[in-house]
Amino acid sequence: MTAHLHTKMDTKKAQDAGSQHRQPGPSPPRQFKERLFHTLPDYAGPYSVGMMEIEVPVREPRTFSRIKRNHMHALRLDTVLFSIFYPCDASSYASNKKKPSKATWLPRPRALTSKGYAKFFSVPHLPVTAYIAATTMFTKLPAFRNAKLADNHAAAAPRPSSSTHSQDTITESGDDKPRFPVIFFSHGLGGSRTCYSAVCGELASNGFVVVAMEHRDGSGARSYVNIPPTDKLAADLDIDNTNSRRYYKVDYIFPRDNAQDTSPHSAQGVDTELRHAQIQMRMSEVEEAYYVLELLNNGQGDLVHKNNLRKKGNVGSSSKGLEGVGWSEWEGRLLLRNVTAMGHSFGGATTVEIVRESERFPYISQGILLDAWGQATPKAGEVTHQVLCKPLLAINSEAFMHWPENFKRLSDIVKDARDGGAPCWMMTIKGSTHLSQTDFAVLYPHWMSLFMKTMINPRRAVYLTVNSSLEFLSRVLPPEIIAKKVWIDEGILQTKTLIADELPRQYRPDDRWMASRLRIPNELQLRMAYWFRRKPKGSVIATDIKRKPLRGLVNFAPGSEVWMHLSEELPNSAESGKYLEGNSGVAE
Repeated sequence: MTAHLHTKMDTKKAQDAGSQHRQPGPSPPRQFKERLFHTLPDYAGPYSVGMMEIEVPVREPRTFSRIKRNHMHALRLDTVLFSIFYPCDASSYASNKKKPSKATWLPRPRALTSKGYAKFFSVPHLPVTAYIAATTMFTKLPAFRNAKLADNHAAAAPRPSSSTHSQDTITESGDDKPRFPVIFFSHGLGGSRTCYSAVCGELASNGFVVVAMEHRDGSGARSYVNIPPTDKLAADLDIDNTNSRRYYKVDYIFPRDNAQDTSPHSAQGVDTELRHAQIQMRMSEVEEAYYVLELLNNGQGDLVHKNNLRKKGNVGSSSKGLEGVGWSEWEGRLLLRNVTAMGHSFGGATTVEIVRESERFPYISQGILLDAWGQATPKAGEVTHQVLCKPLLAINSEAFMHWPENFKRLSDIVKDARDGGAPCWMMTIKGSTHLSQTDFAVLYPHWMSLFMKTMINPRRAVYLTVNSSLEFLSRVLPPEIIAKKVWIDEGILQTKTLIADELPRQYRPDDRWMASRLRIPNELQLRMAYWFRRKPKGSVIATDIKRKPLRGLVNFAPGSEVWMHLSEELPNSAESGKYLEGNSGVAE
């Protein structure tokens, strides 16, 4: 009786938290042609979001591993490409009487990128290109391109009385402008720097500078590399100066004789030679991007602008380039310690290795794993002998939860970090599938529902991912960084932990669909109820910032939308404070 009452109280608290709403930061207006295509929702946080794209030559071009395709090194690092999502001052456009500019969701050149996706999915490119053209060719990000970095604090959000941190002041620079913590985001197979804009933009709207990497390690569907004016490149790439094409493309690399090494049913398992080499290159790309942030923070933004290769006339570039960026606004505004590494799928595997290699990445203090591909994650000793000892949050999809080998591997990773003395959480979002944390789920919800059997509302899946990440960061970042935070706490990480051997099996798919989709009992009945907007009696549904219900094929009330597999804070508040104190010394 007491336990039942306690559960009802926790659920009521979560529902109350889920109903909290703030005034979101202004978003750029939508043009008429944008409304004819699939659109991405405005961000819900109190900051407006700015976005800029940077590609610069790396300091030392090099190759990784002996893997070759067409007699050339397949993994070569010549430039680094990423998008930065950041809190911005939307009024900077109005003061300059300029029309807001927005980046396209599909990376340029869009038609050729569509062909890259067709190749990745091993299907004819014409129907893929035609379908993308009819749906998302002109979809734009709800962010202000090259806008001014925010120089004021957002209004503080309502917070539960149980919170242990102060709201007094956020860490500020000397001139009373806010300084923002940093997140590096690593995409999964077939991804790009924009494929996770919903998650990255939401985090930016809550006060983070998010660096969304575009890896050129052959894990993306297609990416274009601009050749620097110096022609300084890694070995074995001949440059024809008489040719006007000053770029080369990187397509997805299929493992030799094991093209489907990502499948749970692959007889040969993961191609560890390729995947581990790709992770090494990905980590080097993160190091290069971090160096660029150091330049921005040290007042050398003009140097970044000068070396930027994403400018008018270069492949994959907008005519805007970095036009209008106020580089002086970035000086001293980034918190380049206690940085968070975050990634989805293969990006989650990358994140584990970044967090593990503490000596190489001393500025990374915690990691967030979104439906990580555990089978591709190097085991201790395979790449480095360093142990995991930094906080981790693992947010799984239900589809991946039903993949036993991957679930066990990920559980072992999180437990290793916990045994290393760090607070860790591992959870699953009910009714979600592997792409639920990507923009594809938001842009193509009906296909996700029909083919992947996704049951949760895709936008709600994004909000759960972001809000649980913010709760995690509020617990592991030093108090001076998260003070006066603007985040809503739904109490997701306080969800009661499941017994290890009692994983829910109601929606577990047949073995042939393992990891790729769910099984929906009474599917036709559920779809009929969804189509006719029938709401079960007594049900409570989460809402968006406009208070519109986020209905899914199956609805889970706030407070019961996740399963918690491991939830372990440090033993008591004194120990927790000791952990935070030990990490606060490196907050710049």
